[in-house]
Amino acid sequence: MAISVGMVCSLFVWCMAKVMCAPEDADHMHGILDDTPDHDEKQD
Repeated sequence: MAISVGMVCSLFVWCMAKVMCAPEDADHMHGILDDTPDHDEKQD
């Protein structure tokens, strides 16, 4: 169990390091658009 917890913690730290140390990649991130077919109908 200690190995499992250690691996999950190390994966979390690795993911945080990848996100925090790569600010130049932030320009390539895109959000999900919430446009649905009836979106334009509700705004009118």
